[in-house]
Amino acid sequence: MSNRIHCLGALALELSASGDAPRSTLERAEAEELAALLARDLGQLLPGAERLDGAFAAALYDPAELLRPGWPVHSALTELAELAPGARGGRVIAVGAHQGQMPSAALQPDPQFQGGLLRLLPFALIGEPERALEVGRLMEERLLDTGMAGAGTALQAQSGFGATLEHARYLSIHDLCALIAHQYQHAGLADIWRLIEAALLSPDSAEWLDSDDGLIAVGRGHQVRIADPSPSIWRHRFGRLHADVDGAWQRYQIGLRQLMAILAAHGIGVEKVPLGIDEDPRQLLH
Repeated sequence: MSNRIHCLGALALELSASGDAPRSTLERAEAEELAALLARDLGQLLPGAERLDGAFAAALYDPAELLRPGWPVHSALTELAELAPGARGGRVIAVGAHQGQMPSAALQPDPQFQGGLLRLLPFALIGEPERALEVGRLMEERLLDTGMAGAGTALQAQSGFGATLEHARYLSIHDLCALIAHQYQHAGLADIWRLIEAALLSPDSAEWLDSDDGLIAVGRGHQVRIADPSPSIWRHRFGRLHADVDGAWQRYQIGLRQLMAILAAHGIGVEKVPLGIDEDPRQLLH
């Protein structure tokens, strides 16, 4: 079991802003119908995928729920897939809900994240290294450009979840990272995304955030440490750099709250470290 390769991805559903809020889960029978269509699509898009086990969670998640250190939603999905009966290779494993409850707490969509227009249905293609690595390579090469869901699949997802769809497209987990990175950059949050990306993809490295308003943080592993000056120390150390001290202080507080909320949404731990009046923030956080 330990040498099986997991190729992670998601069906990205772009919802219409004018549509009703979708259901967050499908019941088991509905999940099996949709999973069969998903598996058919992936088999056509990725030659060799039909010989791998395909595991599909019939639930919709916000990107922040999938893009967390250790990929906890996908990990819960693959754990259930490995326990599924039947000969390995070519199985279609649909993980649906029973009366709205998914079989694992890690797979239950969080209600606080259900308002977004981009919803994600996660999947994993699982198999022995030789086959799975080749399919994984194809995922990275092809899905972003050619991964539109079949018309029947999109209609089934739209009907099952009660959603109005604009687009339905398959993405690898790295495609999803790139898509969300672009969204963060467009929103002026590129520095925060770099902390998230480091926690997801390179936890052994150190990634710094250092803003003009005195917001200084470093991410290592799955945690971010933030220098935390008192109001008087902030004004002494950073306020003199700004003509509008009160405005800069407000921006600092807003930025700090925003940083902590976004990191929490992505499952990244935060530690605020008190900053003394004469301490070097970078030395302190080291």
